[in-house]
Amino acid sequence: MQPEHYFSEKSSFPVAVDEDDKATEFRPLSAARPHMLTFHLAWLNLFSCFFSTFSIPPLLPIIREDLKLTAAEIGAAGTASFAGSIFSRLLMGPTCDLVGPRIASGTLSLLTAPIILATSLASTPTSFIAVRFLVGFCLANFVSSQFWMSSMFSGNVVGLANGVVAGWANVGSGVTQLVMPVVYSLFISLFNLPSSTAWRLSFIIPAIFQATTGTLVLLYGQDLPSSNHNTKRGTNRKESVFVVVVRGLSNYRGWVLGLLYASSFGMELTMDNIIAEYFYDRFGVNVQTAGTIAACFGMANVFSRPMGGVMSDRMGKRFGMRGRLWGVWAVQTVAGLLCVLLGRVDSLWSSVLVMCCFSVFVQAASGLIFGVVPFVSKRSLGVIAGMTGSGGTIGAVVTQMLLFSSGNLSKQTSISVMGLFIIFCTLPVTLIYFSHSGGMFCGPISCEDSIQENYSLLE
Repeated sequence: MQPEHYFSEKSSFPVAVDEDDKATEFRPLSAARPHMLTFHLAWLNLFSCFFSTFSIPPLLPIIREDLKLTAAEIGAAGTASFAGSIFSRLLMGPTCDLVGPRIASGTLSLLTAPIILATSLASTPTSFIAVRFLVGFCLANFVSSQFWMSSMFSGNVVGLANGVVAGWANVGSGVTQLVMPVVYSLFISLFNLPSSTAWRLSFIIPAIFQATTGTLVLLYGQDLPSSNHNTKRGTNRKESVFVVVVRGLSNYRGWVLGLLYASSFGMELTMDNIIAEYFYDRFGVNVQTAGTIAACFGMANVFSRPMGGVMSDRMGKRFGMRGRLWGVWAVQTVAGLLCVLLGRVDSLWSSVLVMCCFSVFVQAASGLIFGVVPFVSKRSLGVIAGMTGSGGTIGAVVTQMLLFSSGNLSKQTSISVMGLFIIFCTLPVTLIYFSHSGGMFCGPISCEDSIQENYSLLE
């Protein structure tokens, strides 16, 4: 019987690896090449993208006064920020398959860094909406980070690796809620600048940060454990990108996972966009307090999404794919119920408490979903990751447009309706089935190696 892991004879890795040189252990406190250094580059680069994309919402109370934005225009800008990442995420998957995640993610960060700086030049509602649309493109680095982790870590820890890299990165959406109001205040107090100038100069910080992490990825990143993309995968170029894309798009599991992710990460993105303004308007807190409360939602990712990844791996080890799928359903359904409750409570501290609980469950659900993604298709992994990741931003766009852009519903009612959407859209997880590992209610057709989670899918 082949051991679960071994130290490669071809290369000397500081962590245990499998026959593909993928790490079978996860050491987040290490920066050893190539596995753990890649992990740290991936999460830090994606962290900067979340920081940049959501650096605008905490300053919206000031920006809307300066640019004379209406509620409809604010809603349109929020929708635009997600719409931009739909297309970029769809393209990022095949791009990773073609050129590798290092070049794909590093280049995207460098190309979009100047756009966040261009926020300071916005002078009309139209230009503000355009900037938000373009800034959203950088969130496609989420897909490259998940692709990268799946290329570096073996099946027994890939759920954990995917969960931690996404969870730590998503903390950027919370940190920026804290940092940007402080940066804005410092420009006013230290340099005696008017408000209209201070908020514009504040965007220098996220632009420099994102450009720095993108450069680090290109300089120190590595696509695969033993090489970069073009040296190891060149032999596979005979299989055209078109075939890889078609194979991925024809796999129904990718579409179901996209819907599930729309109702988990999509709702998280929507909350990142509206939560500071929600507490500012409904409970009358100041900008700094609203930003601090909103930061609690995003910063829960430091443990909640990795917790989902750990749960996925443990449920998978004990119950196989059935355990992973049941975990997705249970955690995401609880998240939906908490979201319904969040819109019903009417006191400040009760709302903060329910919001924090909701953040933990909805973020853990995202980790659980991406604990399934690596097992859907080896050959079209980038496409499946792109489909799933795009589902999250599509869910955010639809929710923003239907519930938070028209102004016909109060924000608290819209939040409760969003919770019902989560519960309903989680049900299709019951449709996912693998012939070799089963589904939620049915076992596998073939029991060969069903006890071990060693899925080598050929779809």
